[in-house]
Amino acid sequence: MKKVIATLIAGLFAGAAFAQTAAPATAPATAAHADAAHAKDAAKVQKEVAQADAKEAKVAAKADAKVAKEQAEANKDVAEAKADAKHKKAKAHEKAAKQKADAKEDAAHLTTAPQTK
Repeated sequence: MKKVIATLIAGLFAGAAFAQTAAPATAPATAAHADAAHAKDAAKVQKEVAQADAKEAKVAAKADAKVAKEQAEANKDVAEAKADAKHKKAKAHEKAAKQKADAKEDAAHLTTAPQTK
């Protein structure tokens, strides 16, 4: 009977020792798998963040280009308006000068007209 009990006790110790060595062997594999999954998720998140930043930069660049284009068009419109105003002023000055010359000529004809007695 002592041999049977000794065998059972030895089996228990062997089973416990086997169970203890088997558990850590699978735990690192699970931890490695979890770390790999976590790293994969982190890489995916970083990729999404990078894509969002790229989209934001693209939209900002388009907006800046649109503003620059509108400013260029506004500057062009202002330059055209100034040139048109300058042309109109010159034309008005020329017309006024012609009217003054005509008025002086008429005045000269009136004063130099022969007097009849």
